[in-house]
Amino acid sequence: MTSLVVKSCGPMTSLQDWGRIGYQRFGVSPSGAMDRRYLAMANALVGNAPETAAVEFMNLGGILTCEGGELRLALVGAGCTASINDVLVEPNTTIALREGNTLQVGHARTGTFAYLAVAGGFLIEPQLGSLSFHPRSRLGGLKGEPLKAGDRLPCKPDKQDRAPMHLPLDPSQETGPIRVMMGPQDDYFTEDAIRTFLSAEFVISPQADRMGFQLNGPQLEHAKGFNIVSDGIVDGHIQVPGSGLPIVLMRDRQTAGGYPKIATIISADLARFAQMRPGSPVRFRAASREEAVAAARQMKEWIAALPSALVPLRFDLTTEHLLSTNLIGGMVDALSHKASDHSA
Repeated sequence: MTSLVVKSCGPMTSLQDWGRIGYQRFGVSPSGAMDRRYLAMANALVGNAPETAAVEFMNLGGILTCEGGELRLALVGAGCTASINDVLVEPNTTIALREGNTLQVGHARTGTFAYLAVAGGFLIEPQLGSLSFHPRSRLGGLKGEPLKAGDRLPCKPDKQDRAPMHLPLDPSQETGPIRVMMGPQDDYFTEDAIRTFLSAEFVISPQADRMGFQLNGPQLEHAKGFNIVSDGIVDGHIQVPGSGLPIVLMRDRQTAGGYPKIATIISADLARFAQMRPGSPVRFRAASREEAVAAARQMKEWIAALPSALVPLRFDLTTEHLLSTNLIGGMVDALSHKASDHSA
């Protein structure tokens, strides 16, 4: 059996798919990938369904090897680099990892979350229909744990014979305010608080993890107090406790809560918000239900179209390919014999 072996990784590295759907009424958090766009892209590159579980890296990368055969992999997201035996791999491409070779995943540079998919997926028993690791309940992952050095991830047989592919897309280029639907308890806030929420700039706090992102900025004034009868919570709900500082609830959130929720990030913008790093500024814009539904449908269609956007990975040395590749790592002054640190 072919396995992906973890030699080192960050403390928040875990297995994540689209989540544990249908169990919130029993108090089970859905968990799941923080950025479904990048998860779907990585899976498309290796021929998997978009919701297939992959390794999720949070900020830090890792080192992995292949044992017992050969694996087709793909790494996508957060500007993380990939290299095999110290040779850099072109971004957003299929990676062939042969037995004994070492895959090095760099740290996040342009976001927070990156995904490493393996062709065929992992041969691990799901819990409640999902491999997604949820730290507080110890569900999913590898034996209810995050990944750590020494872990072996058994992989399903790769039944496809496909050439290496490239996916020339990057959803991180999206810009503009994060769209929200107001409510469900926006009537618990003053009119000034609503105006402030939709006009002021907030900052992602260092108190941000897979459960929730706290925001720093102006305090939002409650009109009816800050306690309500606990009710259901969904991904992207923005609750405001007594401090007046908003907290955006994410994939590992609780399933019910007793703070009023001023707004909800629409599903199409949640992944973009999740990639914001502590210190990043964020603004919000109210969206209608029709806009939110249209954006969700567009995102679903974008993910479904990913396989058709794949192009064969080019290894030919055409002029166009050479010009698109950084081939110079340094320069040497032939007269002084001193190396210059200039690079192209």
